[in-house]
Amino acid sequence: MPDDHAADPSGIYTPPPDPPVRIPLLLEDWVTVLTMAVLACITLANVIVRYLTSESFAWTEEISIFLLVVLTMSASGSAFVRRLHIRIEMLADAGSTERQRRFTLASTAICLLFFIVLTVLLGRMALDDFNWGDTSPAIGVPVWWYSSWLPVLSTTISLRLIGMLQRAWRQQA
Repeated sequence: MPDDHAADPSGIYTPPPDPPVRIPLLLEDWVTVLTMAVLACITLANVIVRYLTSESFAWTEEISIFLLVVLTMSASGSAFVRRLHIRIEMLADAGSTERQRRFTLASTAICLLFFIVLTVLLGRMALDDFNWGDTSPAIGVPVWWYSSWLPVLSTTISLRLIGMLQRAWRQQA
């Protein structure tokens, strides 16, 4: 396994190349960057308004929480594929190549199972929000506008994990 924390001779960190995937990781990267930019702008606007008027926008907290969830889930898919999630490298990268492959298969399958269950539960939650007609406290929009994106994002993570599982399965010892 190549070192994930390599530096070129000048000492500058160079990330390892992305693994081969059918749908480029650029999609998640752009969603992450745009979400972070919108979140920063909203937060900056709220800070300026609060500083100048001693009042704050009530809607910024609601939107910020939603954007933080989107940010977390959009970045998680690419982090899984790039092997950037927290893991115990002493176990994951130790031993023979076959042992590493089996460990990768097991850990990826467990993560996939988790996200499949999470997708189902988030879908049920979004459906409940739609059926009950709950509205958000600050803006008053239907809550399902927020919660309907969560099963979609969880599904994208599950699809990335399926791709990882397929690549690990095909990997030769």
